[in-house]
Amino acid sequence: MTSLWIALHLPQLPLEAFQRGLPSPEPCAVAERQRLLVCDAKAGARGLRAGMPVTAALALAPNLRLREREAAAETEALLGIAAWAMQCTPNVALDFPELVLLEVSGSLKLFGGLGEIALRLQQGLTAMGYSARLAAAPTARAASWFARAGKQCLISDAALLETELSALPLSVLQSREEETLASIGAGSIGDLLALPRDGLARRFGQGLLDALDQALGRLPDPRGAFVLPETFGAAIELPAEATQAEALLFASKRLLAQLEGFLAARAAGTRRLLLSLAHRAAPATRIELGLVAPCREAAHFALLLRERLQQTALSGPVRAIALQVQAIEPLEHSNRNLFSDALREEGNWPRLIERLRSRLGAAAVHGITLCADHRPERASAGAQIGVKQLALDFDLRPFWLLERPQALEEKESIPCHHGPLKLLAGPERIESGWWDGADMARDYFIARTADAALLWVYRERSPAGAWYLHGIFS
Repeated sequence: MTSLWIALHLPQLPLEAFQRGLPSPEPCAVAERQRLLVCDAKAGARGLRAGMPVTAALALAPNLRLREREAAAETEALLGIAAWAMQCTPNVALDFPELVLLEVSGSLKLFGGLGEIALRLQQGLTAMGYSARLAAAPTARAASWFARAGKQCLISDAALLETELSALPLSVLQSREEETLASIGAGSIGDLLALPRDGLARRFGQGLLDALDQALGRLPDPRGAFVLPETFGAAIELPAEATQAEALLFASKRLLAQLEGFLAARAAGTRRLLLSLAHRAAPATRIELGLVAPCREAAHFALLLRERLQQTALSGPVRAIALQVQAIEPLEHSNRNLFSDALREEGNWPRLIERLRSRLGAAAVHGITLCADHRPERASAGAQIGVKQLALDFDLRPFWLLERPQALEEKESIPCHHGPLKLLAGPERIESGWWDGADMARDYFIARTADAALLWVYRERSPAGAWYLHGIFS
């Protein structure tokens, strides 16, 4: 099978590593050795350009938000992008400091072709806050050269490769010999290919010829494979402190989009997310999202997080956001029928429960489990949703029990509740609890009221023998 590589070139990575959290109202730039390295669109509109001295830039834009380049932040961002990109292929390689390479020949049928994969990558990078140049070619080096040159082409035919490469400028080589090559009249890759190979090797070294041959597919170009980490952790720094829930949600969505790609690459989901909001002079605010069923959809995570952020009291403005997921688990897929039947489709109860928990609190929504106790008050208890139920065989009991049994009036030995009750079934005798001091002795009956409602009533097995209403059947 012929190889097919996609290169993701991120020329704005030094800036986006800091700025993707929130849009800045001020022009922004990253400097290195007292010269501008990368500028955003606002800075460019004021005449700032890469390579300009910092003093000249500040003269043109006094309100310029300037950061020094941080190689560690760029590396961390590039590693996160590589992990996210593995949702499209397991064959991902890094070309530092600003390139991610994907070998996608084995993924074309799965995603519907090269164009669909490229669109998926472009949209995902935008959702994470990155701007990228994307190009595809039969070799990794050719794809990286096309992307660096800003030629966003998708070339899958090896026969066209040399023609397309010949038009690229020599700057894609990132070679110190570029000026020397220009002095002998070579301004493009095609000019180099036209020169005698022996003379080119003697003057500029065999490495230059090897690079050309690797780009054309004449020599192998082995790449170290990126290894997907076991757990997920990512952080985003805000260019300005934020206190509004919408601003925090905007930045968090960048991390959630990255998480979705990571989980897709692992063919897994998660039930628990931990979001940490860092403050200047206060401990971090921790927001934990718990899910009923494993999930990896960023849109669903964002929906739950919106509910939590609106209810969370912050101890101060937020400077940075970190997202961690330690426990991931395989994501099960449900079987589908050949012909859909909307009447038989089950509702998405886990999603409903998760939204209710986010809005009302985790303690307010829980499951119910049976307990090995015949006393109605102790026959059930709150539990995690989906917990395995005990196989207990009780007589017919109502779903709705009163918090406290309600005393009933008795007329001529017949219990009354808005009129006399008719006993339909019973008695179910319950004598239990002598071992824990909460013993009871009762005879339970199913009774019908004058308006045909069904009640669960009991009579105490004592000399007084009073009647009580304990439950209502639906």
